[in-house]
Amino acid sequence: MHPDTHLVIQLQSLDQRIAALEKEVAALPKHIAAIEKTLDSHVRKLEADRAALAANQKDRKKHEGDIQMHEQKISKLRDQMLGAKTNEQYRAFQNEIEYAQKEIRKAEDRILELMSESEPLDQNVKKAEAALKEEKQLVEREKNAARERTGADQAQLDTLRAERAEIYAKLPPPVQHTYERVRKKWHGTVIAEAVEGRCSACQIVIRPQFMQDLKRGDQLLTCESCGRFLFYNKPVNVEDVASVS
Repeated sequence: MHPDTHLVIQLQSLDQRIAALEKEVAALPKHIAAIEKTLDSHVRKLEADRAALAANQKDRKKHEGDIQMHEQKISKLRDQMLGAKTNEQYRAFQNEIEYAQKEIRKAEDRILELMSESEPLDQNVKKAEAALKEEKQLVEREKNAARERTGADQAQLDTLRAERAEIYAKLPPPVQHTYERVRKKWHGTVIAEAVEGRCSACQIVIRPQFMQDLKRGDQLLTCESCGRFLFYNKPVNVEDVASVS
């Protein structure tokens, strides 16, 4: 096997690990953004529930105020009835009192409706507040974990990139050029093994003469079909391994 083959294999392995880490680093902010977006939607829902509960309470207070106003009016009308000089005046006061009483009953009925509506609203707000408190703590923990993971990934990336630069520098410029071109074309798969007379990446049959050149290992060759670097591993002889052991 040609010496540069080992370097290309190592370089491909490093590039794959670097790509995986870069993908993870890029994905972490998106993950945090997604959980924060979910948190924001829950905050808005809680705010809507609080607004509905506040509107309910405000409406109840308004009707309670209306009842008080009508009661005061009834009290004044009854006092005025005592001074009525004619039956017509008396009936007029009586009609006004009956109207005010009717308005009081309407307000009381509406207050009962609002009270029944406020119970589930109040429960929703309390449940949402408790759930939101837990969710905020969870989001904060996930953000801290993501920051730690990103820091660790970045440190590992620095190490791998330095190792890559060292190995890359050992390759001849023509090999470097071919490596980068093939890596871009095949999305990171740069080198493949020749197995049973075929390129294991593209599965195209290798010419016999080309296969012989590959087996000699005195030069770094690329697949005539897909352009990837090729290497050949000599089959292991079981008897040879047994005799060594």
